[in-house]
Amino acid sequence: MTTRALPEGRYGKARGTTPPRWRRWLFVAVALVAGVVVAWVAYVNLGPAPIEADRVAFDEQPGNAMSITINVTRDDPDRAGVCIVRLRDLSGAESGRKEVYIPPGENHSRQTTVVRSIDRPVTADVFGCSYDVPSYLSSS
Repeated sequence: MTTRALPEGRYGKARGTTPPRWRRWLFVAVALVAGVVVAWVAYVNLGPAPIEADRVAFDEQPGNAMSITINVTRDDPDRAGVCIVRLRDLSGAESGRKEVYIPPGENHSRQTTVVRSIDRPVTADVFGCSYDVPSYLSSS
């Protein structure tokens, strides 16, 4: 079996054998920097929260209200915080919400509050916590 030569000029010039070395190193450096940036962004957004709360208990109260108890854990006990708790009705829709002021104190604290609802609540949960306390919220 013989091989036929390709017609000259039909398919363009033959490729070079390999790209220059500096191109490979540049690609590796860009990929490394991009990987570090992605890892940093993931750590900042998915890392441990500086303040968080867990629901401990909830109890239905008369008049479409519910008492909720939360355990708050934070990394800086000298800063005040705020946690948002919410109630849900039978359909799963949010029917009540309240901001709970967390005064400076210990790393772990327990807070209990009563939240009013527009419909009969069936469960309560913690929406989230933050150190950004609104100016209208006070310890009283």
